Amino acid sequence: MITRASTWQRTSGGVTAPRGYLASGVHCGIKQRKRDLALVVSEAPASVAGVFTTNRVKAAPVLWCQEVVRRGVARAVVVNSGNANACTGERGWLDAREMAERTAAALGVAPEEVLVASTGVIGVPLPMDAVRRGIPLAAASLSRSGEEAAEAILTTDAFPKTSAVVTTVGGVQVTVGGMAKGAGMIHPRLATTLCFLTTDAYLPAPVLREALSRAVAESFNRITVDGDTSTNDTVLALANGRAGAPVVEGGEDLERFTQALTAVAQDLARMVVRDGEGAQRLVEVVVEGAADEQDAERAAFAIATSLLVKTMLHGGEPNWGRVVAAVGYSGAQVDERRVAVWFGDVQVVREGLGVEGVFDRAAAALRGEEVTVRVDLGLGPGRARVWTCDLGEEYVRINGSYIT
Repeated sequence: MITRASTWQRTSGGVTAPRGYLASGVHCGIKQRKRDLALVVSEAPASVAGVFTTNRVKAAPVLWCQEVVRRGVARAVVVNSGNANACTGERGWLDAREMAERTAAALGVAPEEVLVASTGVIGVPLPMDAVRRGIPLAAASLSRSGEEAAEAILTTDAFPKTSAVVTTVGGVQVTVGGMAKGAGMIHPRLATTLCFLTTDAYLPAPVLREALSRAVAESFNRITVDGDTSTNDTVLALANGRAGAPVVEGGEDLERFTQALTAVAQDLARMVVRDGEGAQRLVEVVVEGAADEQDAERAAFAIATSLLVKTMLHGGEPNWGRVVAAVGYSGAQVDERRVAVWFGDVQVVREGLGVEGVFDRAAAALRGEEVTVRVDLGLGPGRARVWTCDLGEEYVRINGSYIT
C-alpha cells in the first residue's frame, strides 16, 4: 500500500493530538533518575485493536493486553520502562493485573478496560512498590500534552518518538496520533517496539483491527535493526469517536483512515530504525523487478539483516558484493545476469557486473544520514521496501553491558 500524503496532513502533537485523550509520564523509581511510568487515557470508552509479538515467550503484560483486546473496549494504557516483566512466572501475571487494577481504581474505570505494557530488562520481577507509588502520581499528572509520556516509555532510546496527522472521514476532520519506543531488539513479526496509536475517529473493533493490521504490515513489519524479536512487542490502537465523524466501517472512509494510520505508523517505525542502538544511518532498502512481492520481501530482508551489509554501511564502503551475495542466499528467484544495484543515485552493478569508475561517488552516497540501497532483479513486478540501519561498535558496547 502506498501512503499518499494527499489524503492526510501532518499536525503537531503525538498520542494526545486527537480529541479526548490525556497522558502523563512520571518517575516512580524503577529507573534511578529518568521518567519510567506513563499513562494514556481516553475520556470516553474506545474501541481497541492490537498486534503483538510472535515470540513464543510472551511477557505477562502482552498476555493481559491480548485479553483486553479480545473484549474490544479500553479506556487507558499504563506503561512502565526499565523492567520487561517477562519470564517472571505467575508473579509477573499478578503484577500485570495489579497494574491494571490500581490504574482502574485511580481513574474510576474497570480493570478490564486498562491495557498494560512493560519494557526493559527480562527476567527480573517488577519493583511493585515503585509502581504502586507511581500510578496515583501519573493519574494526578494527566494533561493534554503527551511529551512526558513519550519520554517515560524509553529504554536505550536516544530520543522520544511521536507523530500525528489529520484526515477527513465523512467530511469531518479526524486526527491520528501516536508514540513509540524502540532502538534494539527490532525485527518483524512483530517488529518491534512498544507503540500506542490513538484517534478521535470511531471504528468498531473488528474494523480497527483490519486498519491496524494493514498499517503494521507497511511499517513495523518493514523494519529491522538487529534481527531480534522481543518478548514484549506491542502495537495498540484506540478509537474513541470524539471527533463526531460518521462511524468508519468500510469503503473510501476506511481507506482514507488507514492511509492516515499507516502514515503515523511509518513515521514512528522509521524513527525506531533511525534510533537503532549505535546507528549513524537510516537505510531504505528497495528491491524491485522481483518475480513477485514475496520474493522482493525475501531479498530486501536478506540485505537489511546481513551483518556484512550493515557493517559496510557503517563504514561507508561501497562493497556491493555483499548486497548481491545477500540477494543470492535470500531464497528469491535470481538471474545474476539481470541484477542491477544502486547506492543512492549511483549505479554500482549492471547486468550482474560491477560498474567501473564509480567507487568514490558510491562511497559518498553511503555517508549521509539517510541512505538508499536499490536492487532491480529484472524478472517481474515484485517490489518491496524495508528500513534498516548500520551496525557499529556502539551497538556492541550498549548490549554488552545492558543490565549493568
